[in-house]
Amino acid sequence: MSYQPPPFGNQEYYTPPPPPAKTNGKSVAALVLGILSVVTPYIGLLFGIIAIILSAISLKEIRTRYEQGKGMAIAGLVCGIVGTIIYAVIIALIIVAVIFLNDYDGGFNTFNSFNNI
Repeated sequence: MSYQPPPFGNQEYYTPPPPPAKTNGKSVAALVLGILSVVTPYIGLLFGIIAIILSAISLKEIRTRYEQGKGMAIAGLVCGIVGTIIYAVIIALIIVAVIFLNDYDGGFNTFNSFNNI
């Protein structure tokens, strides 16, 4: 009869920790474009719209794939919205100014000044 002693210590196998989740690339791009939308004149409107779209896509991917980068996606979304609003208002004010000030001649209408003689 062969007697085996009980196993020594804990005989569970070591399982290494899972690798850290990768960062979503679209969230990085959304953050960069969101910042550029705030600081880049005139073309910031376009950058802001692209940042908003990329942020929405990356937030959806982060939820489904369990990736990192949620904070960057949210920051890109906020910066994109702020940049889009800023430059949309600026462009709208420029258009309104051009429409209303187009007929303004500075008070130097020579046709009316000759009729007053």
